[in-house]
Amino acid sequence: MTDINTVFRSIQDRISTVPGHLSTFQGRVSSTAKERFSSVQGHVNTAQGRVGAAVPAALRGGNLNRNQKLSIAGIATCSAAVLATGIAVPAASSGSSSATQASSASSASSVAWSSSTGDKQAKDLHASVTSQMANADQQAKDAQAKLKADTDAKSKASDAAAKANEQHTAKESANRSAPRTATYANNLDGWIKQSLDIMKERGIPGSYEGLHRNIMRESAGDTRAINNWDINAQNGIPSKGLLQTIQPTFEQYHVAGTSNDIYDPVANITAAANYAAHRYGSMDNVNSAY
Repeated sequence: MTDINTVFRSIQDRISTVPGHLSTFQGRVSSTAKERFSSVQGHVNTAQGRVGAAVPAALRGGNLNRNQKLSIAGIATCSAAVLATGIAVPAASSGSSSATQASSASSASSVAWSSSTGDKQAKDLHASVTSQMANADQQAKDAQAKLKADTDAKSKASDAAAKANEQHTAKESANRSAPRTATYANNLDGWIKQSLDIMKERGIPGSYEGLHRNIMRESAGDTRAINNWDINAQNGIPSKGLLQTIQPTFEQYHVAGTSNDIYDPVANITAAANYAAHRYGSMDNVNSAY
């Protein structure tokens, strides 16, 4: 806050000297130059009024609006431009001897500006002030555009981060709620356990012991076992797979979600267990050829 106070007080000090310089200089130049200086002085007065309104707010720590900021920048450059043109107002001598006054008058006369010189300096001053005011306005616009771009970029980054976090949270939630797929060993034990889980979902009765006992009697655990000598074989529909099921029975009692291959161990077990449940109440009740 101390730096802001110092800057604004410095600006106000410089502003306060500009109207006096302009008024004095107007008395030394032609009417054309005076018109140009009137325009410059109008800029100065307008900007000075805005700065006067902006400074108290800045000193209180308040935020300046765009016009106030632009006015401060403009009047600062304006005062610098006026002072840079070398406008010097000779001070009048007071309380001096007549000889000193005469010498001062002679000196003032020897450095007095011509009308053409005043016109040129007035024109240059007007152009300088106008250019610097335009530059200040452009700088304010550029700063505002950059601030907006930065704000938009931060907003987009924040939205992207929020979306990514939301997607991550949704994915984790889905993973937690999704049913976990059991992993089964690719052997007789794994096939029986997988079949039992499917049978449980479908409401088909049966136990591990009942399935295992009948599998060992029918095929000794050989998934490619086939009976080529019984009545079914003589009729052209031999029994196949772990639980020696004929093709028509397998197709009729096939459990959806399992393979359509009669030699597939899980499909063969669940189809045979489904058949036994309908005919015997459960595979557990089967103790011989069925």
